[in-house]
This record gives sequence, structure tokens and C-alpha cells, in this order.
Amino acid sequence: ETAYSVNDTERAAAELRNPLPMHRQVLERGHRMYTIYCQVCHGEYGEGNGSIVPLFAAPPTLQSDKIKGWMERGQDARIFHIITVGQNRMPNYKTQVSVEDRWAIANFIRVLHRAKNPSRTDLENLEKW
Repeated sequence: ETAYSVNDTERAAAELRNPLPMHRQVLERGHRMYTIYCQVCHGEYGEGNGSIVPLFAAPPTLQSDKIKGWMERGQDARIFHIITVGQNRMPNYKTQVSVEDRWAIANFIRVLHRAKNPSRTDLENLEKW
């Protein structure tokens, strides 16, 4: 794993690619890890309304146009990087969440976006799952 600083999000996005396929087992793993490590702050659908929010400031929504753009451009590495090194109030999860699980979470966040805004292709592909 290459070391990137907190401010290296652009470099991580340019240099790293998600090695995990959008496969059912990967997405199930990503969902489990998201539920354990992310949902308490980001909420079930990534809207920044997790159960901890009444006690602390709300985190950014993962449903924002900015993050949606990252996913559309295939920049899962930005999410992976933020999980790895932390950002703002979010601590780093480098030691708590394995490399593979961080990539699986990035894949699952892609699914959260698509679940809120499915395309015709997404709906047609449901039968493949």
C-alpha cells in the first residue's frame, strides 16, 4: 500500500484503481463493512444522518454531486483514500479496516448512489444479480 498524506486525494485518485469487481460477494462485504464502520455517521443511505449525528455535527452526505461525480469518473480511490487517512472530523481507518474492505466499501458507496438514482441499465441488470 502506497503512503498518501491527507492532502493527496487528487494523487490517490490518479494513481490508484479499485482492484475489486462489482460482484455480489464484494458488495455484500462492502455493505457489512459500511454498516460496521460508516453507517453510524453517514447513515444507512449515505445521507449524513447516522445515529451519532444528534450528538455530533453531521458528516458530509455521500449522496452529494461531488461524490457522485467521483463515482461516475471511476475515482473510487478518493473514497478509499479518505477511509485510509481520514478527513476533517473523520478519523483514519487504516488499521481497523483492511485494504480489501476499504475497496469493498467504495464499491458499496457506488451502489448507494445507484440505489437513489438508478439508470435504465441498472434496472435491466437487476435480473443478473
